[in-house]
Amino acid sequence: MNDVEAAVGVEVALNCGYRLIDTAESYENERGVGEGIRKSGISRSEVFITTKFNRKWHSIEGVQAACKASLARLKVDYLDLLLIHWPNPDQNRYFEAFEGLALLQKAGLVRALGTSNFKQAHLQRLFDQGLVPQVNQIQLDPYHLRNDLVALHQSKGIVTEAWSPLGGSGNVLQYPIIVAIAERHACTVAEIVLRWHIEQDVIPVPRSLNPHRMAKNLDVFNLLLSDEEMKLLGGLDRANPDMLDADLFGQ
Repeated sequence: MNDVEAAVGVEVALNCGYRLIDTAESYENERGVGEGIRKSGISRSEVFITTKFNRKWHSIEGVQAACKASLARLKVDYLDLLLIHWPNPDQNRYFEAFEGLALLQKAGLVRALGTSNFKQAHLQRLFDQGLVPQVNQIQLDPYHLRNDLVALHQSKGIVTEAWSPLGGSGNVLQYPIIVAIAERHACTVAEIVLRWHIEQDVIPVPRSLNPHRMAKNLDVFNLLLSDEEMKLLGGLDRANPDMLDADLFGQ
């Protein structure tokens, strides 16, 4: 979403009942997100704002600059969650970036700190230095289960957050098993997938500009999936060459 779309989408989403808003430096819509929050009339204290910074800021001093720039674009005094967007292991500086995050948290500019797209090896380097992110946001959907990584998160008390939780362009929402489960529950296919995330204690971050779809995506908390349905959804994992590899891709 660009700034104009984000301003409209965030305002509608907050008034629909959403409270977690996810953006990033690289999305180039932090100004719009901030505008949408202000126009919504919802108190800042009720909104959980997440943003992320790029590889150029991977140093202790750089993270300070990235945070201040995001605060200025959003026009807020603090961030609820700030994430290292990609580990970028080729430049080998994400450890310094995490140290910078910890200083921001101590200063009260960031309430929670975390990582995005970190694989086991990237996290292990942090663990070896006694550092543990509070959140790791990863690509996760019924086609990409990431079981080993999720298990590691659970063992360390890290919250798992899913970007592209509905599968993006992978045709997850057209898969016959998921369509059949949705028909059984008389709901949308997206609701089934979002509920599948929630029942695994994963925080899904769906994207939409459609007010009706926003409302349906939020209407999942009275929906319960059976053990059999969860097993069916958990059996769709597959190798996907289009999945972004954090050892090779970064921003």
